[in-house]
Amino acid sequence: MWLHAEIRSIPDIVRYHGRTKPAEPALVQGRGLMTFGELDRSTSRIARALLGAGSNPRAAVGAIGKNSMEFLQLLFGAMKAGRPFLPLNWRLTPAELAAVLDDAMPGIVFADTEFAGTMAATLSAARHRFELVVFSPVESGQGLEAWIGNAAADDPGLPANSRDTALLLYTSGTTGRPKGVEISHLGLDYMRLYESLEPAMAWLPGDVLLMAMPNFHLLGTGFAIQALYHGSRVSVLDVPDPQRMLEQVQRDRPSILVLAPAVIQMLLDHPALRSTDFSSVRLILYAGSPISAALLERGVREMQCGFMQFYGTTETAGAITILRPEQHDLARPETLKSCGTPLPLVDIRIVDAAGEELPDGEIGEIAVRSPALFTGYLNQPDATSCALREGWYHTGDLGRRDREGLLYIVDRMKDMIITGGENVYSAEVEQALNRHPAVSASAVVGVPDARWGERVVAVVVLRPGAKASAEELGRHSRELIASYKTPKEIRFADSLPLTPAGKILKRLVREQLANAKS
Repeated sequence: MWLHAEIRSIPDIVRYHGRTKPAEPALVQGRGLMTFGELDRSTSRIARALLGAGSNPRAAVGAIGKNSMEFLQLLFGAMKAGRPFLPLNWRLTPAELAAVLDDAMPGIVFADTEFAGTMAATLSAARHRFELVVFSPVESGQGLEAWIGNAAADDPGLPANSRDTALLLYTSGTTGRPKGVEISHLGLDYMRLYESLEPAMAWLPGDVLLMAMPNFHLLGTGFAIQALYHGSRVSVLDVPDPQRMLEQVQRDRPSILVLAPAVIQMLLDHPALRSTDFSSVRLILYAGSPISAALLERGVREMQCGFMQFYGTTETAGAITILRPEQHDLARPETLKSCGTPLPLVDIRIVDAAGEELPDGEIGEIAVRSPALFTGYLNQPDATSCALREGWYHTGDLGRRDREGLLYIVDRMKDMIITGGENVYSAEVEQALNRHPAVSASAVVGVPDARWGERVVAVVVLRPGAKASAEELGRHSRELIASYKTPKEIRFADSLPLTPAGKILKRLVREQLANAKS
């Protein structure tokens, strides 16, 4: 069953390893290093300081800043104090952050000095009042240590309710207003059970995780929690900069990398990759957006390590399906388009608009049942009841399942284009465009059209130094997909708007196209 039966809540992770392996490294960032024993004591001091701060004892604790050891200390410290932890998206504007904070209503927000100005403006814009504590992750102890003061290092040992919210994560807003996803200690604990029952997700003695993806996303914080649960070291990198990531691979010798496909692309395109010793890396886990077969094949050949794809959402608290390393067979390119099969204890159905299950091969909405599902959207009961129906989470993703049980993501429901009465899946068109050697990335959307209802329009980013015309890309597409799916208009851009997890913000692409025409 569970690898560590004693761990039943997130703060139990540092308690357990602080007791069983206190001298072992837990976190490393640059020249800084913190053992499990030190992490246990520092998080207890943060918890004691929070309990003495006088704010609502159940209010969330917010934090905004790039990846740092301090950020992870705040996470465990907040939970030791019995508070939900709210990682804030540092890419948002003060107005957007104010909307999140007015919804989440944290009692206190910790801010990296880089975002002190942003948070001061946010505090002015927000209706909700909260204490703001500014700290420096570069100058050890600056701000955070002063706030902690002489708080004792003994664990408050508060009784834990496994159904309490551990993480409050706001969705990236690819489809509109962000929602606060409440993930319980129990949900995250069940994620650890999945891993113990799935051989492909086993962590080995000596494993080191490179934490480079943003901490306000499960690709960042979720995998850091997973690594520490297994007693593994976390090598912290503030942002996924390819040059510094390769330097950290060389210095800290991580064995597991968690990356969005866009970051894999950046690493493969970086000239330093060829001179970097990648021998420590045994596994790259990737998720967050579709990956082209060409990019994946290039990664497998050039990085010489195992690859494992997973599909999951914030609402599922992490992975629900995986495509295992042994399934990354370059001789079977069709399989590489799959996101694999469900993890143990996870059920998946493909359903129609009425919620009826569809047979294999047919495209419908992906619905998930699992003990790790989120408990709801904060302050949004209608959105919660729409997404959670009779124990099933309706993802809003369109997919199909083949006879072997492999799941294929086709598109987001809201990204499907209906042109002339035909359904066009934008991801399928993007895959065709991305197979052209000059194309680095593409985004396909539907725009209103008087004749067809919607017209298929593509925005394309070319590789550095590459050239291709719209006519050439149109001919290329028609060789791979039906003519009605081929973009009726192709525009070029230097970049596409992305979430920090590497997903294309189709909403912003549509807005940019509309603004260009007005």
